[in-house]
Amino acid sequence: MGSKRLLIFVDGTADAMFAVDTAGRISAWNSAAAELFERSEQEVLTVPCHEILQCSDDDEMFCLEQCVITRVARDHQPLANFDLRLQTKSGKQWCNLSTLIASDPASGSRQTLFVVRPREMRKRLEQALGEFVRTYSRNGSASPAINVRLTSREIEVLRSLAKGHSTKTIANQLNISSATVNNHIKHILTKFDVHTRLEAIRHAESVGVI
Repeated sequence: MGSKRLLIFVDGTADAMFAVDTAGRISAWNSAAAELFERSEQEVLTVPCHEILQCSDDDEMFCLEQCVITRVARDHQPLANFDLRLQTKSGKQWCNLSTLIASDPASGSRQTLFVVRPREMRKRLEQALGEFVRTYSRNGSASPAINVRLTSREIEVLRSLAKGHSTKTIANQLNISSATVNNHIKHILTKFDVHTRLEAIRHAESVGVI
């Protein structure tokens, strides 16, 4: 899909939509996105998406240069949908993101399109339901066995995350670098097949790891 066709497609979408190139820079931004994030197209084009969206999975900052959005764009592996907290004009808000890969056969360039739908209330209900299920499981029956193997250090990192500790705090506690902490977190997300720290914590709680 050429750049002009991409812009026409994005502009013609009612939901908030933006496109990211393989370097993680925003390459298209429609009027609905401008309204949701209160950022104009001129402000965001060519800017790394993590600087604009400031994604997180709870109060902890999650979005870095190699976040899930950048990985999707770089690896050409779209996800059906996933939830992240994004910095909108109303503050941090849970949103559901769907992805679509757009390639231009002529130039070989590739863009990843993201459709954004706010879902704050639904997410809170899901979290409340999940908490109820976990409490019932602990009180009523044994937790299911974990189907992945975590290292002892990964479990330490998970437990600290569950306590709300930041990456820097965990690094200081374990006497390792923040980059090493982030690497452990990436491995945990991969092993659990989840996309955010919050999802990893919830999964670890549900299987009795923490």
